[in-house]
Amino acid sequence: MANLLEDNLIGSISKQKYLCTINWRNGILVMDEPVSIGGQDLGPDPYSTLLASLAGCTLSTLRMYIDRKGWDVPEIQVSLNMSQENASELITNIERVISFPQPLAPEIKDRLLFIAEKCPVSKMLKNKININSKTL
Repeated sequence: MANLLEDNLIGSISKQKYLCTINWRNGILVMDEPVSIGGQDLGPDPYSTLLASLAGCTLSTLRMYIDRKGWDVPEIQVSLNMSQENASELITNIERVISFPQPLAPEIKDRLLFIAEKCPVSKMLKNKININSKTL
């Protein structure tokens, strides 16, 4: 099975509480936690980063589809948040609201909502994910 990334993403943390450095193929991403829980808020927290992945994938997928259709949709916005509930198992609910600053026909909005569900990160999050951890 082939990896989705060309190179591994490498994360590290030193002694500063919660401040993580994530090295990706073309740069560095700093992640942190909010001051309210002991971080310095120097970067997005892990939940924000997860939602940012879904936002980026949703927007890119919609832009590709809109461009292929030749529709005049100059801007798309997506707003995301999530909540969790502990029933017999942990359930995470993500709310994704897609908006367009200009009016669109209802059938186009419905189609774009359908296409948003097809973005790769959305499909990944809706299916089974295995995390295989080991130490070196």
